[in-house]
Amino acid sequence: MSDITLRLKPNEERRLRAGHLWVYSNEIDTARTPLKALPAGALCRVEDSRGKPLGTGYVNPHALLCARLLTGQAEASIDAGWFARRLRTAAALRERVYGQPYYRLAYGEADGLPGLVVDRYGEVLVVQIGTAGMEQLKGPLLEALQSEFAPQGIVLRNDSSAREAESLPLYVEEVGAVPETVLIEEGGVRFEVAMRGGQKTGWFYDQHANRDRLVRYARDARVLDVFSYVGGWALRAHGFGAKEVTCVDSSAAALDAAEHNAALNGASLETIKGQALDVLRQLGAEGRRFDLVVVDPPALIKRRKDHAEGLSLYGRLNRAALALLSPGGVLVSCSCSHHLEAEELQRVLLRESRAASRRLQILEEGGHGPDHPVHPAIPETRYLKGFFCAVQME
Repeated sequence: MSDITLRLKPNEERRLRAGHLWVYSNEIDTARTPLKALPAGALCRVEDSRGKPLGTGYVNPHALLCARLLTGQAEASIDAGWFARRLRTAAALRERVYGQPYYRLAYGEADGLPGLVVDRYGEVLVVQIGTAGMEQLKGPLLEALQSEFAPQGIVLRNDSSAREAESLPLYVEEVGAVPETVLIEEGGVRFEVAMRGGQKTGWFYDQHANRDRLVRYARDARVLDVFSYVGGWALRAHGFGAKEVTCVDSSAAALDAAEHNAALNGASLETIKGQALDVLRQLGAEGRRFDLVVVDPPALIKRRKDHAEGLSLYGRLNRAALALLSPGGVLVSCSCSHHLEAEELQRVLLRESRAASRRLQILEEGGHGPDHPVHPAIPETRYLKGFFCAVQME
């Protein structure tokens, strides 16, 4: 319970009553709520303009998105027991879906835990805290994680630049015994994942379901995995019977890890270090052709103001990828940019295929899997797009 109250302006509660969890600073009645005087991260009671309670959340007066609801209960105690109940519910969902403990355990607002991501790597948990409110609750959060899952170790990978929007410091912290790497399994393929130096939390669980889809397209294929990181797409394709796999990444460490993962699975792969667009164009100049090309870049549109530049880069990448496909080949084109709608990516693919005199057929459309559930009132929880396309000659 909190003695701080946020009072909204008239009619600003409609989005919250519809299930959304966010409050913006321009929705606050600052005459009745001295927003700027409130401590960042403090728990608060949220009320509508008439004083009717909407729930309990936390506040950050220094951010445009100044409050997030944790629960619709205005008198809730946000303690280790509260976190344990939320985490228990999240874990039960994942355990129904996945046979092994390798998944995103908690996905922020979609699991009623705004500002929090937890990935599970067997006996190790990787935690990312993105808001001042969740940072203030780190103590009861860690207590709940330890009581519910008894992990060997917990890594707090709080080094994401997203924390800067909440004026939070960047740091990495460990609790318990954390190994350098952990071994996970996806679709019968083994991967060694770095717990400290890897991208994001070390592995991209959000593409699990899409990598499963390769079973339809990979057999006997020559596969090119662009932005390969540690070889997730390439080695899953190999597991489904691909005859050749090639990884492209700008990081030598990532490609070394991809080769190590290939050896773990008795596979061999080609690695090419370089900037993706440069490598794609060079492969085209060399006359190389592939039956399956995966283009899975990091977010190229991180902010709305980056939209035009990012959209242009998506176009150039997919244009270069199309040029490398053999007739009847398959292009897997992905985007994790929230600010790029699926329809926009589809238009990019249409435009570039027409410019290349190719006929494009969309076979499947994928998103993130069930360990990244979508909150129906919060479209921001849906971000991943993936098109599986057959590419024919005109």
